[in-house]
Amino acid sequence: MIRTFAAAAINGTMVVHDPAVGTNHLPPQPLPSGRIALDEHQVAAWPEAQPGQLTPKAPLSMCWSPIVRCNLACPHCLDDKSVRESSAEERQQLAGHITASGVLGVDLSGGEPLLLRDLPDLAQAIRAGERAVVSCTTNGWHLARRAQELAPALDAIRVSLDGATAATHDTWRGTDSHSRAIDGTQAAVAAGLRVQFQMVLMRSTYHEAQALLDLASQLGVGGVTFLQLLPIGEGQAIADDQMLTDEQARAAVYSLTVPDGVRVRLRTRGSADGFTVLRADGYAWRNTGGATSITAFLPVNGPEDLHLPTAASAS
Repeated sequence: MIRTFAAAAINGTMVVHDPAVGTNHLPPQPLPSGRIALDEHQVAAWPEAQPGQLTPKAPLSMCWSPIVRCNLACPHCLDDKSVRESSAEERQQLAGHITASGVLGVDLSGGEPLLLRDLPDLAQAIRAGERAVVSCTTNGWHLARRAQELAPALDAIRVSLDGATAATHDTWRGTDSHSRAIDGTQAAVAAGLRVQFQMVLMRSTYHEAQALLDLASQLGVGGVTFLQLLPIGEGQAIADDQMLTDEQARAAVYSLTVPDGVRVRLRTRGSADGFTVLRADGYAWRNTGGATSITAFLPVNGPEDLHLPTAASAS
């Protein structure tokens, strides 16, 4: 499948960012910088750029959470709901700062980003710089009605599923959330969006990892990212009961049978360390302490403010 990636030379090393999976790859030959169409199977075969391997000024990829509000109340949510939300004008300014910072990949998250009417405008504003690729992480509740509108503005969409079945998923996210996410996924695939499922690995959910891979294959979803639970935000309250060790997570994921055409990634807490997050109040944060905490750095008033002191460790 040919889709859009972001390529750039970082201190003489060519890097390609995958907006669906969130990985960075090292191509064997020079490529034009900027947004570039590549075969996803070819990109997946290239070695991954590991954290600390490069020393970019700006993070290679980042998460921007322009909204705090959400229609669900998940007990493993990472978001700090005490921060204020920027105005529509401030969001446009932040989008401009992100574009000018040199970042390759931006994931729009929240809160629930599909509650923002100006979400397509924000994505297009970032892509206008012809450098970055843009994805969006959603709980899928409103995706069916917005998929056609979002398809021209996004390079990928990530749908959060905490299990392959409604019985498991709805336990964590609420009644009907599984069916709404599946309906949204089908609409997004039909609209031509590259979809990636994201599942938080927990002691009560990881037994459905194989079934989720099989479901992804049935629905035409391109891949599944398994995320280690981070003891951040509301997730702190369930960490002792639900967190797997990285070793347990690797054992669970590496034993799976991966269907043809489905890309699998495990994001351990170690690989999430140093990742940059721009919160709804316009402050840039960074995962620290092995991604067990979030540290505030400074307000983003210009593109240089995203060049945080530890940017070399960004994933």
